[in-house]
Amino acid sequence: MNTEKDFSPLTPNIVRALNDKLYEKRKVAALEIEKLVREFVAQNNSTQIRHVIQILASEFALSQHPHSRKGGLIGLAACSIALGKDSGLYLKELIEPVLTCFNDSDSRLRYYACEALYNIVKVARGAVLPHFNLLFDGLSKLAADPDPNVKSGSELLDRLLKDIVTESNTFDLVAFVPLLRERIYSNNQYARQFIISWIHVLESVPDINLLDYLPEFLDGLFQILGDNGKEIRRTCEVVLGEFLKEIKKTPSSVKFAEMANILVIHCQVADETKLTNDLIQLTAMTWMREFIQLAGRVVLPYSSGILTAVLPCLSYDDRKKNTKEAASACNNSLMKLVTPEDDEETEEERSGSTGSPSTGEGQPKMEGDGNDMLNASQESVGFSNISFFTPASAERPQVNLDLDGIVQVLDRHLHDSSTGMMTRIAVLKWLYHLYIKTPRKMFRHTDRLFPILLKTLSDESDEVILKDLEVLAEIASSPAGQTDQASSCDNTDNKLVLGVPEGPKPGQQPSTGSKAVDASPSTPSMNSYFYKFMINLLKRFSLERKLLENRGAFIIRQLCLLLHAENIFHSMADILLKEEDLKFASTMVQTLNTILLTSAELFQLRNQLKDLHTQESCALFCCLYRSWCHNPVATVSLCFLTQNYKHAYDLIQKFGNLEVTVDFLMEVDKLVQLIESPIFTYLRLQLLDVENNPHLIKALYGLLMLLPQSQAFQLLSHRLRCVPNPELMRTLDESKYMDSKQQVPSKRASHTHVDYNELLQHFDRVQSKHLEVRHQRTGRASDHPDRKLL
Repeated sequence: MNTEKDFSPLTPNIVRALNDKLYEKRKVAALEIEKLVREFVAQNNSTQIRHVIQILASEFALSQHPHSRKGGLIGLAACSIALGKDSGLYLKELIEPVLTCFNDSDSRLRYYACEALYNIVKVARGAVLPHFNLLFDGLSKLAADPDPNVKSGSELLDRLLKDIVTESNTFDLVAFVPLLRERIYSNNQYARQFIISWIHVLESVPDINLLDYLPEFLDGLFQILGDNGKEIRRTCEVVLGEFLKEIKKTPSSVKFAEMANILVIHCQVADETKLTNDLIQLTAMTWMREFIQLAGRVVLPYSSGILTAVLPCLSYDDRKKNTKEAASACNNSLMKLVTPEDDEETEEERSGSTGSPSTGEGQPKMEGDGNDMLNASQESVGFSNISFFTPASAERPQVNLDLDGIVQVLDRHLHDSSTGMMTRIAVLKWLYHLYIKTPRKMFRHTDRLFPILLKTLSDESDEVILKDLEVLAEIASSPAGQTDQASSCDNTDNKLVLGVPEGPKPGQQPSTGSKAVDASPSTPSMNSYFYKFMINLLKRFSLERKLLENRGAFIIRQLCLLLHAENIFHSMADILLKEEDLKFASTMVQTLNTILLTSAELFQLRNQLKDLHTQESCALFCCLYRSWCHNPVATVSLCFLTQNYKHAYDLIQKFGNLEVTVDFLMEVDKLVQLIESPIFTYLRLQLLDVENNPHLIKALYGLLMLLPQSQAFQLLSHRLRCVPNPELMRTLDESKYMDSKQQVPSKRASHTHVDYNELLQHFDRVQSKHLEVRHQRTGRASDHPDRKLL
């Protein structure tokens, strides 16, 4: 440095001492500067004061010579001490050159800068707050300094500054938050510790409402929560816990909507191998649970994003039990927020939408017929992984449910083969809930959801299938699905009008269509998705025989509980009547017949068929009979169930013209076993009335003649040997006996409108088709006897 240069009012001795390499000499110079500045303060000579500070800053603190810079720093600190309470007037000039030295490459110089700033701040106290951002920025850099002495000095300065902020009520939080938002994303461990400690301090100051600005740095807090340092994570947990407590105390002032997407992001684990990610996810999920409970419907626009984060967590094992429980609470609370009012038209729909409720604008329309539905269900839908969603109505005062987004998320999880069982169950519960609460809007998505719901019937879990059937049953029976468009997959000329268990809805009239005889006139018709469902269910059974073998009976029984059993059997019989795959039709009829005869769920239907007193029951019998003809033994069992013993005997006589195979005899064997079951108790008791049931006995003997010498043969033979002699059964009172004979025609009088000759002709036609198909398959003549088994 040029010592000849004029540095007045600093004397040449002060200048030389400031440039000296020895600290003691620089300290003496500082004392002289302090004395000089005190004189200027006494004289109120601010010009000279500024001149001294300017010389120390530009000529020393910012000098190229390291010893000069050290002298300038101690000189500026001396000025501040001399100024005392008046130092606030010169803080900008005092602080800026010192902060510049924070970036010096010499660690000793950085330490002296830290020491100088400590003295400046200690004197100025609250006056430094207008310059807080500059100080904070500088300290955040020193917090990560590699030199331990510098770091130690910065910690002293940091504590002093925190004391000043805590004591003050003039802290400018608005100006500070942008800097905090920027610095919070530092990856340096010490910088993170510095940031989180400051947030902890500011959050504890009563006069500083940091909660209002939480959306600005909440994401950064979750980033810090994933730090590898245990102490940093612990501090961050404490800070987040304090914020959550405050949120619970003052929920009305919390900006829930602005933080929803932040939580959605952190509820999703990017790398499950990192244990810190589990902590982030659990904390975020805990916050989400509280947000949903506190904010209520405010979070509905973000529901699709919340579900994206929550649903996968429901399939976690016990290693993440806490996260799973929090996710389950979130899911249940969010579901409760959806109410029937969400099915009402929004202002946008009322003003711009003119479409049909069943085919919402922008939704895919059905193409093709029911034969295409199964293929559609096997195609994967290409939805990208969604991290979070923009709220559907962020700028509207009215809170609207983001139904389209929710359906997209649910659909994506159903299509994803890696989705866990509990997640799939939750998805199906959501769909069922939405169809109950918002049926009008949900039916806009039904054509898109229908294929995957059918495919889900092949799931490995019985519980998943049960929930899936509940959704499909709701779709098939909901009045909101009663539209013409939805039946585009059906052949309308073959469509049935079917009844449901409930009575007619208010203002709803019974169907008077051409086939109204097939439904109970006291019940409304099922919606058009019901018949589509039955068509595609049978098609899936046809393509997946293992599904039919392993789950077919289970699925049909559950459907009979969820929907009216008569509707299920009536529609399936009608569809099977036109089935081209005769082998499948026979197998399906056998399955349906077994369910009809053995399942407790079909008790009411069996009673309805047992006595054909009404026109409706006779129509149901005829409908079932025509399809049951695909399987001769099933047809006979249906006649036994409906007490059409003469017709059963007529059918058995025709069995001599059929191809008697091992499978055929096995079915006869099963029928014999069923006759001995409680289902046919009434039939066995009727054997006592020999006079009035001769065709029943003949039919049973006919079955006996069909059977080889087997266990079933012995069982039926023993039963028939127990049939009493009719002469012994007559009572002494002949008049009573005659009365009983006269009562029989009246009991069966209701059968007179059933054309049994026509039914026998239909049986012959169906069996001829089966025989022709078998012959085509085996390539042999229809009269070849080799395959007949005796």
